[in-house]
Amino acid sequence: MTQELAPVVHGEAPAAADRPEDAQTDWWRSAVIYQVYVRSFADGDGDGVGDLPGVRARLPYLAELGADAVWLTPFYASPQADGGYDVADYRTVDPLFGSLADADDLVRTAHELGLRVIVDIVPNHTSDRHAWFRAALADRHGGPDRERYHFRPGKGVNGELPPNDWESVFGGPAWTRVPDGDWYLHLFAPEQPDLDWDHPEVREEFDRILRFWLDLGVDGFRIDVAHGMVKAPGLPDIGHQEQVTMIGSQVLPFFDQDGVHEIHRSWRRLLDGYPGQRIGVAEAWAPTPERMALYVRPDELHQAFNFHFLRCDWDAAAMRAVIDESLAATVSVGAPTTWVLSNHDVVRHVTRYGGGATGLRRARAAAMLMLALPGSVYVYQGEELGLPEVTDLPDDVRQDPSFFRANGQDGLRDGCRVPIPWTAGGSSYGFGSGGSWLPQPASWAGLSVEAQTGDPASTLELYRAALRLRRELPGLGAGESVHWQDAPEGVLALARPGLACTVNTRSTPVELPVPGRLVLSSEPATPTGGNIRLPAHSCIWWAI
Repeated sequence: MTQELAPVVHGEAPAAADRPEDAQTDWWRSAVIYQVYVRSFADGDGDGVGDLPGVRARLPYLAELGADAVWLTPFYASPQADGGYDVADYRTVDPLFGSLADADDLVRTAHELGLRVIVDIVPNHTSDRHAWFRAALADRHGGPDRERYHFRPGKGVNGELPPNDWESVFGGPAWTRVPDGDWYLHLFAPEQPDLDWDHPEVREEFDRILRFWLDLGVDGFRIDVAHGMVKAPGLPDIGHQEQVTMIGSQVLPFFDQDGVHEIHRSWRRLLDGYPGQRIGVAEAWAPTPERMALYVRPDELHQAFNFHFLRCDWDAAAMRAVIDESLAATVSVGAPTTWVLSNHDVVRHVTRYGGGATGLRRARAAAMLMLALPGSVYVYQGEELGLPEVTDLPDDVRQDPSFFRANGQDGLRDGCRVPIPWTAGGSSYGFGSGGSWLPQPASWAGLSVEAQTGDPASTLELYRAALRLRRELPGLGAGESVHWQDAPEGVLALARPGLACTVNTRSTPVELPVPGRLVLSSEPATPTGGNIRLPAHSCIWWAI
């Protein structure tokens, strides 16, 4: 039964909750931020879909885990054509996820537990059900209500061809034609029309939206498609097919245009006008670490996800190169590097690293390496349980829009969004009383929070120990550099103040000298005289 809540007037945020007391300045430079995919974290009302009351009830788990903040995926009013990333009203909570009062309660509870709250903002596009787009469709050809979006006449004798050759990230053309003959741009699904950020009303409205949630008390925003709001003048053709494969490898006329930085500068000024160090986090794909660093210059955003690290193979030389390049790029602008291994848009890293026992061993070691690096870390829900990608979902339960369009992504985003298991029994392993919107594998009973809690060999307890040590050891998280040590081929050895980290990426054990006192290992290591035998695909932390 859901609790009756007092109505909240649309457009008025409740009074802000006090944020966590924190003597540390620039908390975001070394924070561990836990990503909650709201639909799949915890279901509070038993309808099979995760919601804000469910998240709120599980916040003590995140505080115990050792997180500093929680990032929530979109919970705004939405037709859910793309999991809530198609927003119809940015100031209203979708009834699927609760109410504005639930959002307020969640923020207050998080702050009481010492957790900060970051929410998603989706500025590149709206839902096609948004009031602005409805007005645009009702307007005449070339009318003023269409100027907030990218409406263009088509090519061809009768305008029957799209205005240019841009492709949707989800596959197919990035244009859809309306009955009067105009075409509108959507870099994602047709239900997600792109906004035209050259229009002053768009900029003014998003300033108001940000202030609404800051006034409610949120601690920052993860900015969806932060690299996409500005398009090249004239919307030129690309002259290349399979454009999705070019994202993150080169500058495209619809992504990573220099004009986005002026928007982020204005948002930084807005954020700095609020107390408590509110932050902006860029989801930005850029072709080089140097271009990625532009998003986190001192007058722009605070963090940007390091997708180059996420995409790196399980290879010692490649990982060292990515770490060095990433640190050099962010240090050059005075920003922290932000490390991430998985999120709601990519295949879980247990599976990316090979799956099965080997993939899990590599994932555990990679997590320890990531947590030993200077900067901030993002943990995607369930990675602390060692969850693999679910690759055998029936077609009739999939909801990822890319699955239903040809020539786009492979539709595997559903596989990383399966609701996480809390208990070893029950119809949804503790996710909720009404089952789960995507089926969970039977094998996940043994990966549940309940099953792993108290087991020193479990992935959950490894994460708990690593996060506790990250807080206790003063050299972890803070700082800007690592000191590489000599090591055999296939082995990474780095030192931080007070800590040494050794990673064996080889498929065979390696015998190494003992650099200090062993404090944590991803796999049991064997002492051999004055040395230690480091197992294949494992990591050790040493206090030095």
